[in-house]
This record gives sequence, structure tokens and C-alpha cells, in this order.
Amino acid sequence: MNALIDTLIYALELYWWVIIAAAIFSWLYAFNVVNSRNQVVNNIGGMLYRLTEPVFRPIRRLLPDLGGVDITPIIVLLIIFFLERFLDSTVRSLFY
Repeated sequence: MNALIDTLIYALELYWWVIIAAAIFSWLYAFNVVNSRNQVVNNIGGMLYRLTEPVFRPIRRLLPDLGGVDITPIIVLLIIFFLERFLDSTVRSLFY
């Protein structure tokens, strides 16, 4: 059971970095730092969008309109932080 909990925590940590990469990429794209016509840039952006949008979409529906400010990544990062701590402390202590 310990290996399963560790694997879930590592998967959440990996997704944490995907969310941070998507947020940084969206800023670079919005401020025209990266060339939006470049195929590699479009592929990276599309991949990050496909990885994060299924998680972001339900949360965006619940949040009020904040006038162009998207706090969805912060909320998802907080949820991941909570899940990691919950798995590490509560679930792990149930089995040991």
C-alpha cells in the first residue's frame, strides 16, 4: 500500500509541474514573448492545454468572473497540495 500512496503522490507532483508550466506558457503567449506561429510552440501549448483543461474547466464554471484574471491554476495547486498531504498523513497512517 505504501508504494501505491507514493506513486499517487509522485503523479500529483508531476501534474503540479504541468500546471506551473501551463501558467508560465500562457503568460509568455499572452505577452507575445513566444512566436505563436511557430509549430513547436503551438504543439507545446496544445499539449499543455489538453493536459490541464479537463481539470480547469469544472472549476472555472464554479468561479465568478474576475475580469480577465484566472485563478483556476492556484485553486488546482491548492487542491493538489491538500491531496498530497491527505495521502501522506491520513491515508498512510490508516495502514501503518
